[in-house]
Amino acid sequence: MTAEPIAAPVIAAVTVDLDDTIFPQSAWLEGAWEAVAAAGGTLGLDAAALHERLVAISAAGSDGGRIIDRALVAIGCSEVDLPALTPGLLAAFRAHAPKRLECYPGVVAALASLRAAVPVACITDGDPHIQRSKLRALGLADAFDAVVFSDELGRQFRKPHPAPFLRALELLGVDPSQAVHVGDRPAKDVAGPEAIGMRAIRVRSGEYADLADDAGGAAPWQTFDDAASALAALAVLVAIGAR
Repeated sequence: MTAEPIAAPVIAAVTVDLDDTIFPQSAWLEGAWEAVAAAGGTLGLDAAALHERLVAISAAGSDGGRIIDRALVAIGCSEVDLPALTPGLLAAFRAHAPKRLECYPGVVAALASLRAAVPVACITDGDPHIQRSKLRALGLADAFDAVVFSDELGRQFRKPHPAPFLRALELLGVDPSQAVHVGDRPAKDVAGPEAIGMRAIRVRSGEYADLADDAGGAAPWQTFDDAASALAALAVLVAIGAR
């Protein structure tokens, strides 16, 4: 159930997560696993079996990591064979660049409306090459005033580390107390920004939709069912605060 906006604070900027907030990450992964399986076929592997395992392991949750290695073992590859197989499959994964991805309904319009009122930045974890290709496929390459790829700061600075949030606010020229972050993952998109004095809005979409709001150890300022609703509510609060 969508939360009702509360008394308008000063909001001078907004930062937004990408994967599973702006668009369903599963849509990108669907094509990526097809590319990896096809690459496996060229290496003499059973492409269909590899694809089945990649999809199943990924669907069980991304936090376990090493999805490609685990899928190879699941189809009968020896751990000894992994160093020879994995690099080529990882290259196929990284090279996957769909021409078109779709944002969640209403996000593009809500984002543009909010950005007309205050600067908006995107903060995203992951391989910068892959994340840039997602933004292009979504038609959002020029939709933000700043984009922070946390891995460009160092993988150790992925959310919830304060570094990517602080970098985004530095680029926007805004104090944390006057900024709001919108994201789907409590442990990253709520705990991270709130630790530096930002407000955090949690959206219930994507892989982590069923987690409790405070699963990351901090409670969000507000919760919405989706990013379009959250961004639209922020635009209203900004308008109220500007009166």
